[in-house]
Amino acid sequence: MKFGSFIAPFHSTSETAAFAFERDLRLVEALDGLGFHEVWFGEHHSGGSEIVGSPEIMIAAAAARTRGIRLGTGVISLPYHHPLLVADRIVQLDHLTRGRVVFGFGPGALPSDALMMGIDPVLLRPRMTEALPYVLDLVRGDGPVSAETDWFRLDSARLQLRPYTVGGPELAVASMLSPSGPALAGELGLGLLSLSVASKGGSSFLANHWKVYEAEADTAGRTADRAGWRCVAPIHIGSTRDEARREVGFGLAEWLDYFQRVAALPVGLSVGAGEDVVDAINESGLGMIGDVDDVTGFLDRIQNSSGGFGTFLVLGHDWADERATVHSYELLIRKVAPAFAAPTAQEESKSVLVGNRSALINAAGGAVTAAIRGYRAKAAQRNGSAPQ
Repeated sequence: MKFGSFIAPFHSTSETAAFAFERDLRLVEALDGLGFHEVWFGEHHSGGSEIVGSPEIMIAAAAARTRGIRLGTGVISLPYHHPLLVADRIVQLDHLTRGRVVFGFGPGALPSDALMMGIDPVLLRPRMTEALPYVLDLVRGDGPVSAETDWFRLDSARLQLRPYTVGGPELAVASMLSPSGPALAGELGLGLLSLSVASKGGSSFLANHWKVYEAEADTAGRTADRAGWRCVAPIHIGSTRDEARREVGFGLAEWLDYFQRVAALPVGLSVGAGEDVVDAINESGLGMIGDVDDVTGFLDRIQNSSGGFGTFLVLGHDWADERATVHSYELLIRKVAPAFAAPTAQEESKSVLVGNRSALINAAGGAVTAAIRGYRAKAAQRNGSAPQ
């Protein structure tokens, strides 16, 4: 399993946007230094908390401050953009990042965004499906692309640049509750980005989403590969359970308020008066707040219920302050990740020595003894006396 972060983001409306953006970028720098595999940025236009309006701009800024971490659009909402402009920006980022960009796309999560643009939310998924083939043709193809729909037109369109990555950047389809995302991803052989873990009972239907993916892949004559499947959920790890609880007191309440009173999203977490919020989150399956063992068990349950996936992405949040948040990610990569990794070469090398330690000690001792005897014999010969 690989590890990364999905930064929607979720920020307090009481802090300045400039400070929030800078903190996001510092987090990406920290994740790059810790060896995380990837980080994703969202696209939202309303609500006041998810303040990234362009994941492409965040990726460009993050690329200049990092070395190896992959950077994904999580996601570009295709119904909001002309396909030519989407393809053009992705290919430019492919060059700017030297092949580190991942093109994640979806229909758009917030109905409030769509309504401000005069788009009926019912049209979002059909328009995403309609636009995608033309984006792919523009990114991957050499010839001109022409099309005319009721909301965009392409007239012998082509990009000025071919992708930096041979064959074009990796692509992933976002999925929450409906089967449309897994179906499209399976049909076209694309990666799947499952946000539905972060909802009550979300992990219970991950396996069903993968069945949809496999069925569509099989119909299209493709092989379904779980390595390209990414699952997203919020977690926070403290050195102890009590420490984790104290740390999330920083911003958990405002995060919960956003989902319960502001965003029209089907998260499905209801916390009653007097109920402990941390307990509610942990027991609902939405996420996990606790120590290393708690989070290891949480990820193990998701992996088992889904049948297995390639990458776990921490849903970014401001539950804790910056120091505690970075420490949580450090505990994830140092203490939790090894439980989901294949044996390393270091472990195999250590195991070989443990199994042969007695023989190796005897061999080393024999070599030392031989060296001592050799030196004594040489000294005796030089002095004309018997070896001591």
